[in-house]
Amino acid sequence: MTKISGIFAATMSILNSDLSLNVEKTINHAENLIDQGCHGTAIFGSTGQSQLIPISEKIELLNKLSISKYKDKHLIGTGLNSLGETINFMKVANSLDFKNFLIMPPAYYKYGDIEVIEFYTKIIKSLPECKIILYNFEKLCGYKFSVSCIKELVKKFPEQIVGVKDSSYNLFENLNLKNFSIFPGSELKLLKGLELGCKGVITATCNVTAKMSRKVYEDFVSGKEQSDNKKLCEVRSTFDKYNLISGLHSFYSQQNEIYKNLLPPLKLLSKSDQKDLMNSLKELNFTNKSLLAA
Repeated sequence: MTKISGIFAATMSILNSDLSLNVEKTINHAENLIDQGCHGTAIFGSTGQSQLIPISEKIELLNKLSISKYKDKHLIGTGLNSLGETINFMKVANSLDFKNFLIMPPAYYKYGDIEVIEFYTKIIKSLPECKIILYNFEKLCGYKFSVSCIKELVKKFPEQIVGVKDSSYNLFENLNLKNFSIFPGSELKLLKGLELGCKGVITATCNVTAKMSRKVYEDFVSGKEQSDNKKLCEVRSTFDKYNLISGLHSFYSQQNEIYKNLLPPLKLLSKSDQKDLMNSLKELNFTNKSLLAA
């Protein structure tokens, strides 16, 4: 993956009944999304329950993913608060020839731009060959990247800091840097982002909208009139009424019970919310049986 651009699903992790990671099904799920239209996926992002999955299981998946036919199409999320564990995990990934990472600053503690720059500086000094997509999501980690912080990081590390996933939406309309990829975190921002010069999208709901999202992207690139964007936004807005991880697993579990398995404190939607979700999607004439059959 030389230039990072396009439609990326923040892919789901598939768990066994004992809540261990099902490596084979997780990889198959991610690569089915690529077959459906995604340019790639983000493995072990927040949608993939990364913060809750043991490092040993993540490493097991990386070993299997390293011989996958789509190896070069995956961003590797770290989902770790510890600087040392983040670096060690990245070194394992790097030894398997993974170089593209999605990294959020640590959660819980209060800090500012100076501390964030130091955090990424230490990572890059340990792995100068890495390529990092910054993960901007204040709701999850408590910190929101500023435009000035991004600019400083890119100035300091132009070869390593190559993009940002903007799920706080304070950057994609206000940041424009050469050789830097900006990805809004929602299909609702995909078309506008592309019009502003963004490179695509990295989003949870591409687990179900891969085909439509790719169509919107390709129609924009080719200059065609948009035919799918309205429905794409309606589907995303429907899922936005609920916790996205709960909603996606509830949606998939209608056809395959293994998707019912979630690591605490995560859980499926309530029965009433599941019913409302499925009815709302039905009203939009939205089904994707090829995805559900994966």
